[in-house]
Amino acid sequence: MTPPVKAMILAAGRGERMRPLTDHRPKPLLEVRGKALADWHVEALARGGFHELVINTAWLGEQISSHFALQRTKDGHEQLSISYSHEGDDFGYALETAGGIARALPLLGEVFWVLAGDVFVPDFAFSPAAVQRFIASGKLAHLWLVPNPAHNPGGDFGLGDDGLARNLPAGDAAPRHTFSAIGLYRRELFDALPFGNPQGLAIALAPLLRTAMDQQQVSAELYPGAWTDVGTPARLAELNQPLVS
Repeated sequence: MTPPVKAMILAAGRGERMRPLTDHRPKPLLEVRGKALADWHVEALARGGFHELVINTAWLGEQISSHFALQRTKDGHEQLSISYSHEGDDFGYALETAGGIARALPLLGEVFWVLAGDVFVPDFAFSPAAVQRFIASGKLAHLWLVPNPAHNPGGDFGLGDDGLARNLPAGDAAPRHTFSAIGLYRRELFDALPFGNPQGLAIALAPLLRTAMDQQQVSAELYPGAWTDVGTPARLAELNQPLVS
């Protein structure tokens, strides 16, 4: 891949539902099985050969940059190169998902990974082959969907037999799956937003994706592996229960 495909880790959220755990620590630095959530992502990306990262921050963002400064010499971090989009410093607030991506576009290439810093997906393979398939497809986005967890029983998006994600209308009985918050994106998806988001607009991602789905420009696949949206202290505690052999 030339130039190397970068990955953006979304780490700007306040983590309100995780309070009080996030009162003094950003959610991506909460530990699962002895390791920060963000470290699981960084190491998985490194296994796939993706070492150039962009991380957006807002709440307690200085802790995130300090954390990775200390991690650089540890296993899996030797080749790590991180650029930061410090939304908190620039605007005083987080820009939501699409707003944060638009802000970081000058740091990203034409095609890039985006993943949420608060999901636990220990076995996900960030593969160059997936990137090459996405580039060849010409689509604007490729999403990984997961079976609906208890906290999102209605799901988010449909998935057609043709591999296209579906923006199903209300009342449609077709199955919906939950967006894993992991995807590949083409810069063109964000063309309707100001490049670099200089005004600091807070913009959600779902409307952009739904519009692109209606234009048959979003592909998707089901991910069957372990996945948790670490959105509450109870879910974090469950993940940290001793593993039963």
